[in-house]
Amino acid sequence: MSEHQREFKEVYGYAFEDLQMGMSASVSRTVSEADILMFAGVSGDTNPVHLDEEFAASTMFGGRIAHGMLSAGLISAVFGTRLPGPGCIYLSQNLKFKAPVKVGDTVVARVTVKELKTEKRRAVFSTVCTVRGTTVLDGEAELLIPARD
Repeated sequence: MSEHQREFKEVYGYAFEDLQMGMSASVSRTVSEADILMFAGVSGDTNPVHLDEEFAASTMFGGRIAHGMLSAGLISAVFGTRLPGPGCIYLSQNLKFKAPVKVGDTVVARVTVKELKTEKRRAVFSTVCTVRGTTVLDGEAELLIPARD
């Protein structure tokens, strides 16, 4: 693949025909106080375990935690910007939340091609979010991928 083709794919995404088993991509983000507050505002999820330190201190987490769907949103960011990239359509996602994420944690979201369904241009991906090597979320997603022109 030429440098131009690689740059094109990074900006405009991969066509279904370009995907291969085992391909992987990731993004990372350090969760800030502002991220949690903005996510609560946008989603309407004002559960005090996310927003109230005194309340959260009395929970099994011993303090405030980020919304699980904030980490899950990073998976969507990988799909929409890296692999397969712009033009893909998110069809389904299952998630298992394994550990809490707190302010200051850096979440790494990684997706890996697990199965290619050629007849329908669909791809199944394993999806994992980690913090310092600990899995905080895992699951599987299915996407519809545009064909090459």
